[in-house]
Amino acid sequence: MSNHLSERTRQAPAESAAAPVPHPTHDGGTQPAPSAHPAALPTSPAVPMSRPAAGQRQRCAGAGRRGPKRPDGLGALRLMVWSVLTLLVLLPLGAVAVMGLRAENLAVLGGPDVLEAAVNSVASAAGSAALATGFGALLAIVLERSNVPGRTALRWVFLLPFLIPPFIGAMAWMALLAPGGPVNLFLQGATGSSGPVVSVFGGWGVVFLLAVHSYPMAYLVIAAALKRVPGSLEEAARIGGACQTRSLLHVTLPLLRPGLLAAFVLTFVANLSDFGIPALIGLPERYTTLTTLIYRYLASGTIGNPLPAVAAIGVVLLLLALVTVLLQRRLPSGSELETGSPATLPLELGRFRSAAAAGLWLAALAICVLPLLALASQALLPAPGVPLTWENITLANVANAVTSRGAAAGIANSVLLAGGAALICGVLGLAVGALLVRTRHRSNTALDVTAMLPQALPGLVIAVAWLLIAPALGIFNTPWVILGAYVMAFLAIVVQSVRAPLQSVPAALEEAARISGASPVRALADVAGRLAAPAALTGVVVVLLTAVRELTISILLVAPGTQTLGVVIFNLQQAGDYNSASALALLVTLVGVAGLSLAAGLTGARRLPNTTATSKRT
Repeated sequence: MSNHLSERTRQAPAESAAAPVPHPTHDGGTQPAPSAHPAALPTSPAVPMSRPAAGQRQRCAGAGRRGPKRPDGLGALRLMVWSVLTLLVLLPLGAVAVMGLRAENLAVLGGPDVLEAAVNSVASAAGSAALATGFGALLAIVLERSNVPGRTALRWVFLLPFLIPPFIGAMAWMALLAPGGPVNLFLQGATGSSGPVVSVFGGWGVVFLLAVHSYPMAYLVIAAALKRVPGSLEEAARIGGACQTRSLLHVTLPLLRPGLLAAFVLTFVANLSDFGIPALIGLPERYTTLTTLIYRYLASGTIGNPLPAVAAIGVVLLLLALVTVLLQRRLPSGSELETGSPATLPLELGRFRSAAAAGLWLAALAICVLPLLALASQALLPAPGVPLTWENITLANVANAVTSRGAAAGIANSVLLAGGAALICGVLGLAVGALLVRTRHRSNTALDVTAMLPQALPGLVIAVAWLLIAPALGIFNTPWVILGAYVMAFLAIVVQSVRAPLQSVPAALEEAARISGASPVRALADVAGRLAAPAALTGVVVVLLTAVRELTISILLVAPGTQTLGVVIFNLQQAGDYNSASALALLVTLVGVAGLSLAAGLTGARRLPNTTATSKRT
């Protein structure tokens, strides 16, 4: 099919040049059209197709005056997309706003529990975002600018926490720093202490683990900004007599301030909405955040009617997310630095090159590898506290966890729900991306905000929104409510995946299809849709691998018979069955890391030939 499309797109301009399209006349006849050489067709991808190009408008002017404009199908497609987004996005968010903004419900925000949880949420999110931004900036400068050896391998190791769900990361650190864990046993032997020396539980543990799981995001944002710094500025500073350290501090870092601020805002929003780390690390020490407070209200029944109170808290999280997103959109993009100047100068480490590599590898092993090894050892031992020897290693935990009735049901539910959400997100995301990039309409800005807004919202807000509308839709306590929430939460992933490939499709290809007789919708589907299909498929895979491990939304929407894999692992951990929980978490981690690494590799390979027309959004 792709060969046929390529052949068709190659032949279409030639055919149009050899046989010009005759123009209709007012008396119903035709007249010869002016010759149109293929070279005259525009090659820029920036021309949307809702309006024909200038030459085409002139050729079709006579036909446009003969009668009313015929429907082109794009209006029907736009109406269908808006109808689905209204059901999946606008209706749930409207329900949260209406319920949460009632005066009697807003009164719950003045309670001491809510105020304490709000302070803890903002403090932990801000502290962890500051740590993540600082460490991400250090990694970006060393790995992207210096000549430290083994940078490719170090990048992959340091990005590992980005591929692991935060609640599984918390389980891994609990296995490493538990009172009977390897670190405390080693420190007790070294110091002679009779009790645990370090503990990961409490507020500081929440801040530390949130920073560990968000610094890869900061690194990606800052590394992208660092690549846009023109090398000519640093070269001018060097010629002026500045050493490389001085040029880095006084030229490069000031130009990175927009990227640093963007990284801080993104990690702050992500950490503010996290549930798994505060639930596993904070709750044992009574450190409550807004997300865990919502879970406690809904799960424990401490208040009679929790939904109004939860909706009011959800409005607070919604407003915080909106403020930070609007702040991010007002930040300088740094595009003014894309001047096409030579690449930035390398940062020579000199005699510190080997020492820097050794320090980076030690940090990578301590932050990224040791917790996973502790999780694996807990999964392969028959019980907590059993010494790690070859004789004690067993796969019984893995076999029991996979074959148990609850785990099998959770795996089946997660695969079905994640697969359905990925399929719907793929079709809907491709349609949204095509309308945004390939057409010009007054509602495109609103369509873009509607599709992308749920990505910035905490998962608990999305779950509360669907809890509010599910009874009215007749899907309460059914898998459909989880499916709808998954689609709402992960639609933006596919829209982001197809946006850049759609922007790189030349407008001449769709014009050739229109000249050959295709309707606007047919040209959009046959040309832009097919060329962006591989990117949409990559987005589908990412949605599938993300949704199958999801916890925050599922934990609130789960009903008897609809348990998902993340909920099963969380419940096993909370019930004290650490070995079975670790076995399932280890399998999920291995499958997720392999799948997301493969998807990232395929995306990178496809983008390499046309890097100037693509962009990376995080």
